[in-house]
Amino acid sequence: MGLIEFLLLLLIAGICGSIGQAIAGYSRGGCVVSIVVGFIGALLGSWLSTQLGLPEIFSIEVGGRQFPIIWSIIGSVVFVVVVGLLTGRK
Repeated sequence: MGLIEFLLLLLIAGICGSIGQAIAGYSRGGCVVSIVVGFIGALLGSWLSTQLGLPEIFSIEVGGRQFPIIWSIIGSVVFVVVVGLLTGRK
């Protein structure tokens, strides 16, 4: 994976994290937080989809690897809601 693919992956993760935060109603943090939430959401969403036996709905290939867009957004929403419940702030 080259520099361009890595930057593209960061951009996609940031967009997915931002969408997940917007759906969950979480407004703290900036671009770096959105990227982290997007990556954690991708891991959590992919894990949930395999545990439930659900197919990959929409993914983009970046640098020879698949990045699950829909599961990243769903995982981001779940992660942000759990963090919001644990911290007690919005």
